[in-house]
Amino acid sequence: MEAENSGGEAAVRIKQADIFRLNLAELEWSQTGPLLVVGNPPWVTNAELGGLGSENLPIKSNFKARSGFGAKTGESNFDIAEFIWIKLIKELAWSRPTIALLCKTAVARNVLAYAERAALPISSADIYLIDAKKWFGAAVDACLFRVDVGFGETNYSANLYADLDASTPQSVLAMANGSMVSDYATYEEYSFLEGESPIVWRQGIKHDAAAIMELTEERGVLRNRLGEAVSAEREYVYPLLKSSDLNGDDNPEPRCRVLVTQKELGAGTTDLSQRAPRLWKYLSSHEDVFLARKSSIYEGRSPFSMFGIGDYSFTDYKVAVSGMYKTIRFRVVGPYEGKPVLFDDTCYLAPCASAEQACILAALLNDPSCLSFLNSLIFLDSKRPITKKVLQRLDLASLLSRIDRRFLIRDANQRLAVLGLGAISEDDLNTFAWPGTELDRQLLIPGMT
Repeated sequence: MEAENSGGEAAVRIKQADIFRLNLAELEWSQTGPLLVVGNPPWVTNAELGGLGSENLPIKSNFKARSGFGAKTGESNFDIAEFIWIKLIKELAWSRPTIALLCKTAVARNVLAYAERAALPISSADIYLIDAKKWFGAAVDACLFRVDVGFGETNYSANLYADLDASTPQSVLAMANGSMVSDYATYEEYSFLEGESPIVWRQGIKHDAAAIMELTEERGVLRNRLGEAVSAEREYVYPLLKSSDLNGDDNPEPRCRVLVTQKELGAGTTDLSQRAPRLWKYLSSHEDVFLARKSSIYEGRSPFSMFGIGDYSFTDYKVAVSGMYKTIRFRVVGPYEGKPVLFDDTCYLAPCASAEQACILAALLNDPSCLSFLNSLIFLDSKRPITKKVLQRLDLASLLSRIDRRFLIRDANQRLAVLGLGAISEDDLNTFAWPGTELDRQLLIPGMT
């Protein structure tokens, strides 16, 4: 829509078109001067629209240039508003517009991150939080996102304001080490922790068949979510912790059990018909559930395959964290009823060689410096604030070299006491090995074998 002033009267031209197929750079304007773009684009993803059978979608393309596996999975999903934002910036850059749209806060961050990667000419940006529940009845974190395009030097940071009336930003979002951080001032303070983790973080098991694979036990009887009694060889039944469990008690106790069909990724499963006939019979009776799994990761795999499974799943002691909650808490988890505890795929874990190693690692991860750094990286409105990618950025060796070891040993011993185990000393800490390293595999940790 374009407004004209003719003889003191406003004249308006309205153009109705498909935004996905309209080239904005080819619009003919009868006026010159500053251009303001305002609007409220759809708050849905391309996958959601596709699921509704809508044809009002962008032409299919890997417009974020995701590579390989990421282009096939959820990483290729995007908000329609995000596509519209990028289109507006690219095609209207010549006119140096100011663009202000209502959108999810996640969309605003994604646009800024994409703009930096693509070197789009953004010179300033502001994010004003709004109460979407109050104004739109939508349970989503949303904002008024405003950017200036094509004015001066590029700047991909954004001032974050608590509401539309705020005059002072509560924090500054900015790009750091290739990704957006939520609080750049805090990030800078603890940037000595930016680097590469000395340990490999693992995600919990993924099976996409919770109604069949996840069980509860009462008086020795296993039941699935359908209420059916389940008969399966106990060798293939393991205790399971979920994100909600890790976010609760300091010493979480598994409420669920999970059936395990493989000990390593890609292992065959058909021999279960001989090794575990009761389990095989039960799974086969629900074969339709497994065949209906939509993720492409199961294509060409053995029947009843799982992901997020390996030797690391079966260590007795682990340090684990929920990926789903706003409060970050790292837990030490030991064996339960004589079996190693497994986690669902909303959790991340570091397998450890001993309880002592796990308690030292947890004490380090729960140090205020580490938690402050993590909180500066993550966005609490994200569906999954903590991810493996975030955890792998923790240079724990740098923290270990700076931390007051007396406090670290004290915290580790408090955790060991909860487990009913003896205390460690300074000598033990001096020979501490990171989980998964060659030194760890050789078990050269005095007092910790």
